[in-house]
Amino acid sequence: MPYTPAERAALIERYAHGPTLLKRALAKVPPEALQWKPAAGRWSAHEIIVHCADSETNAHMRLRYLLAEPEPLIVGYDQDGWALAFDYHAHPIDLALATVEAVRANTVPLLKRMTDKDWQRVGKHTESGRYAAEDWLAIYGEHLEKHARQVERNLAEWKAR
Repeated sequence: MPYTPAERAALIERYAHGPTLLKRALAKVPPEALQWKPAAGRWSAHEIIVHCADSETNAHMRLRYLLAEPEPLIVGYDQDGWALAFDYHAHPIDLALATVEAVRANTVPLLKRMTDKDWQRVGKHTESGRYAAEDWLAIYGEHLEKHARQVERNLAEWKAR
């Protein structure tokens, strides 16, 4: 069911506030815990932040394809494969965080001026099929919130080890 304008506005505010939550969670992590992994196959706080930069840049373009292209194809990617292929621990965390902030800041004005017609735009996702602008908002409105909590869980597990 489509979102009401008020529901959309609330998700846009969550989207806009996401970088603050991520930065706040990261600020609690001491340098010696940044690359600590809670278990095999799980990401460190450092990897989470670099993932967020890659994910947010993908999201930035996904929304634009949805709004500007006829029958857009939204391409999925293997996030764990990217973490390995791009050696996330070797990537500067400060640049990744700056990317997250810049991409979100650049997208918020676009979200705020989208029309009801824009919100009805639909493309096809290579992994999940039908993919609408409102699907995009539901996913990315909470994306950084989830990862901020993940960073906090990592820190709690690091302290408890």
